[in-house]
Amino acid sequence: MRSFARSRIVLAGALAAALAVSACGGASPTNTPAPRQPDPTATPLPPQPSPGALVIYSGRGESLVDPIIRQFADATGIDAQVKYGGTASLAATLLEEGTNSPADLFYAQDPGGLGAVEPLLSPLPNGILELAPEWARSPQGLWTGISGRARVLVYSPERVPESELPADLSDLTAPEWKGRIGWAPTNGSFLTMVTGMRKIWGEERAADWIRGMVANGAVAYPKNTPQVAAVAAGEIDVGLVNHYYLYRFIAEEGENFAARNYHLPGGGPGALVMVSGAGILSTAENRENAERFIRFMLGTVAQQYFAGQTYEYPLVENVNVNRLLTPLDEIRRPDIALADLADLEGTTAILRELGALP
Repeated sequence: MRSFARSRIVLAGALAAALAVSACGGASPTNTPAPRQPDPTATPLPPQPSPGALVIYSGRGESLVDPIIRQFADATGIDAQVKYGGTASLAATLLEEGTNSPADLFYAQDPGGLGAVEPLLSPLPNGILELAPEWARSPQGLWTGISGRARVLVYSPERVPESELPADLSDLTAPEWKGRIGWAPTNGSFLTMVTGMRKIWGEERAADWIRGMVANGAVAYPKNTPQVAAVAAGEIDVGLVNHYYLYRFIAEEGENFAARNYHLPGGGPGALVMVSGAGILSTAENRENAERFIRFMLGTVAQQYFAGQTYEYPLVENVNVNRLLTPLDEIRRPDIALADLADLEGTTAILRELGALP
């Protein structure tokens, strides 16, 4: 027993001595490697370059496109700086700023806005243009579509049977529609539609339609969303809008939402399928990043976002279209080039002259 006790005392003393040596900076245990010292002769790694910035003027609403723009910024590290506004007003701003504009890229709600600023745009590479179908891009290669958007009547099925809806826009000037129609005469897509109307019908017939709508007391709204809400609330029976706004309401409020879309079977300007699109300013300081942005927007991730989250038509293949959408090949689109929809300024002047705008 004494021998065992003595051994324990010796062992404890040895352990204490070892700890004391370690605490005083003694040798490290053999199984712990000594820290590596930097090699003063080694060549240091160069700093990684910043991905830079991108200044976007967006005529598309922030609630619609900010999530996918943020995803682009997160994926690339690019500092995406976005100025939001109406497509027509931003086009006017770009024309006023001219070569002094800080914008790298114009992301427009419709081809009319892009056409209005074509003198400020520079050609896109073929590798980008070929990502979208030919009908959805500038013939001069100055801009490309990003997503498809159809013009429709949004209507109340509780108050208007589908069989009583008009075949085309010209029927809305009939007396039975007095006080029952909504429109958004300052909205970029509406201005583009009327620009198309001037091309398809001619100036005189288009002017007669505007006069007829004013005489019928068409209710003016600032944009598409409140028209859809007004139809559901019973304020108006029909409204002139883009197709996808309805589906956002249905997604939020359910299938019982009291409005539905109607594609005009007679075709004409009320059945236009337009595109949102983008072009790069010739003065862009961040052109490479602008090209990366357009490629991203025409890639599968962004195209699926538009199809699934904003209910728009994708422009590339192998993207699932939302089940609620009428297939594009079932819409009686008028035969008009998107490049012919650029004269928004002329359309605005006519609407103001005929009393549709203050």
